[in-house]
Amino acid sequence: MRRAVILLVVFALVELLRPLGSAGYGSQALLTFGFLILAAYTVGEIAAALRGPAIVGYMVAGVVFGPAALATVSPEALTRLAPVSGLAVALIAFLAGAELRWEELRDRGIALLKVMSAELLLGFVALAGTLYAGRGFVPFMRGLPAPQAIAVAVLVASIAIVHSPAVTMALLTETRARGPVARTTLGVVLLTDVVVVLLFSGTLSLARTLAPGAEGSGVSIGTLSWEILGALLVGVILGGAIAVYLRFVNEELLLFAVLVAFLGSEVARLAHVEAVLTLVTTGFVAENLSHRSRGEALRHAMERSAAPVFVVFFALSGATIDVAAVVTLLPILVPLALVRGAAIWAGTRAGARWARLPREVSGNLWLGLVSQAGVAIGLASVVAEAFPTFGAELRTLLLALIALNQLVGPILFRRALVRSGEAPARPGLPSAVPAPSPPG
Repeated sequence: MRRAVILLVVFALVELLRPLGSAGYGSQALLTFGFLILAAYTVGEIAAALRGPAIVGYMVAGVVFGPAALATVSPEALTRLAPVSGLAVALIAFLAGAELRWEELRDRGIALLKVMSAELLLGFVALAGTLYAGRGFVPFMRGLPAPQAIAVAVLVASIAIVHSPAVTMALLTETRARGPVARTTLGVVLLTDVVVVLLFSGTLSLARTLAPGAEGSGVSIGTLSWEILGALLVGVILGGAIAVYLRFVNEELLLFAVLVAFLGSEVARLAHVEAVLTLVTTGFVAENLSHRSRGEALRHAMERSAAPVFVVFFALSGATIDVAAVVTLLPILVPLALVRGAAIWAGTRAGARWARLPREVSGNLWLGLVSQAGVAIGLASVVAEAFPTFGAELRTLLLALIALNQLVGPILFRRALVRSGEAPARPGLPSAVPAPSPPG
């Protein structure tokens, strides 16, 4: 309550000072950055107090104080703070790759691959088909020829099937759940996000060649191949270099973590390769070639340095949402969310049967895969930049879908952990299943 009062006072002061900085965009952007950190943290705490995810609170703060509502965050400030979003995307991608351990893939990779394959295939086809069939309800798709509409539908589906490693790990840390449902969910989420980045890279290249107004349209097959294969090559080289640094230097990790994100993004830009895939590969290689303790130290340093960046990134994502446009997209947004949930349920059950997983896992696994955040928001930002003509509308649709899934996803995952006996029914109570050491 006290922080909410402080926020109101700071909001009043910012409104008084904002006209003074309107002539100098740099000062206005700096003022906006500081205010967004406080505002997002405050609304995030309120969301957490209401047993909701803090990330949704960050996005709500962006909506409330953004151009769609109070306009404390101006469109000019959003433009000036665009590099923050780029840095956040790089950090998210690196951390997603760093969470995927080779030992987990080696021991349980076949089962995870079967579940992931069934769930991804069904979800991808169902979402792309739903969006294409309902393109009449999407303003920027109404006039597109069939090939271009298919390309856009496939691109949206490649992002809509992404899960949330951040939410999954946060809930597992909170509940200390390490049973079969928790382990399988975490493995599928991490493996899926790496595969989805590959899928997204291919669909983005396809959409660039077919959709109007795309930056880089008309590129050759060789260029498309280099964007993906080159990203893997550059990521392996950068990851190996980071592993060497951790082995022989291992100093100033907080500063080094930020440098890794900036360097990876810039190298990817100069090499003309897919930046997200480059950073995911870099994180995976660096983590698995490094000693476990040093790899964890780098990840923890990166998480500490990324905390305020992530908060502002989620708030900026909310500030870019056009509320009026979201209302017009409800006829397609709600069906997409329902189809996604149904596809996850059917796909995971089919995959779990194929992998011969216990019934306890097959019945609860889908509840842990509904959440979206992090990588999905980052990919939505990449799409918005790639398609200047309708990228903002496309991002609005994706962010609205992500926010809806992020709101209900953590609730469903906690229910799965409680139902399987791996987490307490109420916070603060011991779980029914002892928590062994983490996998890998």
